[in-house]
Amino acid sequence: MGVAAPVRGPSPGYRGEEHPATREHRDARLDNPLSIILGYDPVTLREKVDTAAAADRLAEIAELRSLSALAERTSLLRLLGRLDEAFDVANEALRLTRFTGQRKDLAAARLRRAQVLQFQGKLAEAEAEMTAVAEDAATHEWTRIEAFARQHRGKVHFDGGDLPAALADFKAAVFLREKHGAPADQMETSLTSVLVVESLIAESMSATVPLIGRVERSA
Repeated sequence: MGVAAPVRGPSPGYRGEEHPATREHRDARLDNPLSIILGYDPVTLREKVDTAAAADRLAEIAELRSLSALAERTSLLRLLGRLDEAFDVANEALRLTRFTGQRKDLAAARLRRAQVLQFQGKLAEAEAEMTAVAEDAATHEWTRIEAFARQHRGKVHFDGGDLPAALADFKAAVFLREKHGAPADQMETSLTSVLVVESLIAESMSATVPLIGRVERSA
């Protein structure tokens, strides 16, 4: 007879519904829980995830129905690859923001759902949603939300192979994040995205230069 696994309680320092890593003002709930993100893949630009920690956290908040909990569940389910569930929860959060949330909450909820669409491979839908949010955020000077929209629309362009468009969005995200004093990890993510895409564009251009032209340029 096996020994039952110990039941894990909430994370140390946890109070109420929200993970310490996301206990910030509402706009900040666009972030993923920092303790779950291990870094970013330089090839795909997607998150490297501590799947065990993500699954544990998801179990902790599985029955919660507040906007912050739904937002976090959407991100966790997406990161765990449970995309159909993530889309359902994203829609639930979107409905809730339309009744009880502020306009910034609605914009953030639309972005989270667009991220799920991206992971589902529905790039055109994801791009359209992120573009609408970016334009709305720019109109209202919601710099933080606009930065997230541009960063993640850049990833959609990247997935679709449109490197120039991806680069333009990543550079815009860097500018916007500098403008509002974003945390170092967000700046690093955007700057790394710029470097990766610039490198790929340079490689692509180099590959199309005729051999004689390359010799002449290096002489």
